Amino acid sequence: MTLLLGIDTGGTYTDAVLYDEASGQIVTAAKSLTTKHDLALCVGDAIDRALAAAPDDAKARIGLVSLSTTLATNAIVEQHGFPVALVMIGQSPQAMDRAGLSQALGTDPVFFIDGGHEAGGQERASLDEAAVLDACATLRDKAAAVAVSGYFAVRNPTHESRVRDLIRAETGLPVSCGHDLASALDAPRRALTALLNARLIPLLQHLILAVRGHLEQLGIQAPLMVVKGDGSLIAAESALTRPVETILSGPAASVVGARALAGEADCVVSDIGGTTTDIAVLVDGKPVMDPDGASVGGYRTMVEAVAVRTIGLGGDSEVRLDEEKNLIIGPRRIVPISLLARDWPAVTAVLHDQAARAWPKDQDGRFALRLRTLGPGTKLSRNEAAVWDQLDVGPVSLEKLFAGRASEQPLQRLVDRGLVILSGFTPSDAAHVLGRQDDWDSAAARLAATLMARSERRAGHPLAPSASMLAEWVIDQLTRQSGEAIIATALAEEDRTRRHAAQGQAAPALAAPAWAAPAWAAPAWAARMGDGVPFGPSAKRFLDNALGPDTGGGMLSFTVTLNRPLIAIGAPAATYYPGIAARLGARLVVPDGAGVCNALGAVAGGVSQRQTILITAPEEGRYRLHTEQGLEDFQDLEKAAARAEVLVREGAQRKAREAGAGEIHTHQSRTDRTAQVGPGHEVFVESEICATAYGRPRLSAAAREKA
Repeated sequence: MTLLLGIDTGGTYTDAVLYDEASGQIVTAAKSLTTKHDLALCVGDAIDRALAAAPDDAKARIGLVSLSTTLATNAIVEQHGFPVALVMIGQSPQAMDRAGLSQALGTDPVFFIDGGHEAGGQERASLDEAAVLDACATLRDKAAAVAVSGYFAVRNPTHESRVRDLIRAETGLPVSCGHDLASALDAPRRALTALLNARLIPLLQHLILAVRGHLEQLGIQAPLMVVKGDGSLIAAESALTRPVETILSGPAASVVGARALAGEADCVVSDIGGTTTDIAVLVDGKPVMDPDGASVGGYRTMVEAVAVRTIGLGGDSEVRLDEEKNLIIGPRRIVPISLLARDWPAVTAVLHDQAARAWPKDQDGRFALRLRTLGPGTKLSRNEAAVWDQLDVGPVSLEKLFAGRASEQPLQRLVDRGLVILSGFTPSDAAHVLGRQDDWDSAAARLAATLMARSERRAGHPLAPSASMLAEWVIDQLTRQSGEAIIATALAEEDRTRRHAAQGQAAPALAAPAWAAPAWAAPAWAARMGDGVPFGPSAKRFLDNALGPDTGGGMLSFTVTLNRPLIAIGAPAATYYPGIAARLGARLVVPDGAGVCNALGAVAGGVSQRQTILITAPEEGRYRLHTEQGLEDFQDLEKAAARAEVLVREGAQRKAREAGAGEIHTHQSRTDRTAQVGPGHEVFVESEICATAYGRPRLSAAAREKA
């Protein structure tokens, strides 16, 4: 019996599962708190925990290891990464003002080199190789990797390829070319994708080498794969050259895992973790893709990815009051008080002392603690260092930190830099108060709820009459915010389907919604809803009525019905989603193994690689193939198409083998575009020849022998 080892690193937990593909059963699963400063630590711990609970011969039966990671996404969002250089061929400095290129590059160097091509693929200007060599002289000391993007390089990549070869020969640095990562036009976005890819190479390399090292220590000799943003798998070696493709790897893995566990072909998948909730749609068993490319950290890339709506809402989200003193959850993650008190029992004594005081204080029930150690060269201001030194003994109450009217700004800067994390009341604590969870310290959760409940919403009026009532309100608010996000996702899918139906087309992917987030939406997801006309007050009242508890006292009553099954996954799914599904009138499925669905998705997917060649007509009677090696011209369209079909099939199969596929299947398509230039007269514009090669990953030699 061959086993597959799946690993997922989330914002709060890292999961590992051993999966028996033949029986479709999870053999064992384990969780470890994510160590963001060094993901290798939590990955290794999760693997060790999973193996400790497995049969003795489990290690010898592992035929595949696959990793789903938030590393690429988090690095872009948090603007972390190694210094890079950008080489722009045949483009002007004005291109830096588009697609967020200047912001993404920051203070890293950019070089503008003469060269580039026309839309037809012919050379626009000669490549200035001397300028490339001059740039190489400064790259060694200023960059860990280089991104190269040429004008119309997707129509003729020869200049990009030549610059890549020169830089590698002169510097030995890894180089990312735009034409290798995207085939669509839009030079600045292609340059952005290449830039982000170059910046992520050293980061992903560190993780993959660390995971490999741990597997070698355990004696596990199996292929290592990584989940891409579209849910497919890619060999670790390939991922090291194309790490940008792992953007949204975690959400994509959750969708694949949900499909494997729930067996539903048409559904809405909602993955709630400690930090975020990711919502996606499955149609005919396949995840709906984002046609505009993965968007993360405000950057719209050209990376194909599952269309996922991500909101800052999870079991460990901060419970707070907005400016109007209304209860709201997220988007920031904090450490639940019940978890903090379990690991640091002295916290409970502080909570008791605060509760014994006759009056509330603003910082009651809130703590700060170090999240990681200071790295080499990390500099702190005097005030930051003072806060940092106080946290040397473990978590400290904010009341004590701010004693003597110390400023909150140094602490906030440490939090923003990821060095310190706050702790306070969360939905996980509310669940402990209500008896829906008992993993951590329920007594500490109730003390924190009591402190928050007695805080003043307005002068002389406490926030809630009791700790239990506050906990109920917190769960209700999480239900409302989750329901709003699911409704937004469903409406976007409805809009996509109707627009394509009106055009007589099948809907290939989830388009951006044509309406904006309502003005009343939670900040965690309001900014992600697109542009358009916002919902008005009537819509707000409707959703408040439909998603709120049924009090039976109003003149009107509204209900919402989600006409697709709601697949809820993630560790807290069983705690929160029965209530969410009830408000949405949805059939709820919380599959067995929902808590480690992402890790299962890391091994449940397959390899899929695509190759595309464009045929254009630069002049009447001449048909031009735009290939990776350059241009090929033909006098007959069908001969050109036949040549293209051979090249795309070979290219897709080669990529699939490099990505780790075993038995490969190939699907090909051809799309011709023509234009009407007169009555009954059409002219050829272009043809797109595409091949997709797909298959399950190759297993280790030992596993293949046993199979």
